[in-house]
Amino acid sequence: MRDAHNHVHLPALAAIRGDLNAALAEIGLEKMVVNGSCENEWAAVAALAAADPRVVPSYGVHPWKVDDVTPQWREQLAARLDVGGHVGEIGLDRMMTRLNLPAQQEIFRWQLAEAARRDVVATIHCLRAWEPMRAAVRESALPRRGFLLHAFNGPADWVAELAERGAYFSFSGAFLAPRREQIRSTFARIPTNRLLVETDAPAMPLPAERERFSLPIGVDGKRQNHPANLVVAYDGLAETTGVPPADLVARVRDNFDRLFGGS
Repeated sequence: MRDAHNHVHLPALAAIRGDLNAALAEIGLEKMVVNGSCENEWAAVAALAAADPRVVPSYGVHPWKVDDVTPQWREQLAARLDVGGHVGEIGLDRMMTRLNLPAQQEIFRWQLAEAARRDVVATIHCLRAWEPMRAAVRESALPRRGFLLHAFNGPADWVAELAERGAYFSFSGAFLAPRREQIRSTFARIPTNRLLVETDAPAMPLPAERERFSLPIGVDGKRQNHPANLVVAYDGLAETTGVPPADLVARVRDNFDRLFGGS
């Protein structure tokens, strides 16, 4: 199994790293893309990648972090990418209304251009900003290998255009909540050669009744998502698409390796 998007480098998980690794081995995890979403996370992602061959590192400035960048952030990101890895998590977000959209767009487009120049994957976050996102995808150079729309919840009728531009779409176990029926309907229409699966762990917890692995309640008092719940996300996508689970695992593996280069 492959997890296309998570954040298991975060300090909150460091104390239980051994237990996490045991659970991930139990479900048969082979690769996971670990995303550092701001400058002060990049070193932890690099260290985890050096210690764990399953980790595919990705470095970026998340739209929630645009006001926190240092003057040297571009040079620091370029230095990380010179060593190896992909670009992410980057993107646009208008759900958080306090955020500076012009700054998001400037930072996002620079990072997307850097991913295109290096031909590495850009992992993209988008919430309630699909029009400016589509404009950026239409107007920008893009990585030849493609890009990932993580936890995709965009318009179903844009899927064909985005796929033509190189998009892959990752399914989250959080989409198994009853109120997410429309998102599941969209995923049922996505070509199977463009599907990936993710956890976003420790974010985006599954519906409690679907959870197989649990983490302690976070410091914010909210439930956290165990990365081994990846297996539930795979099962949920199999239910959504009608593809037999074993076949889906094989297809997602091929898609992941095509996008991330078997890294």
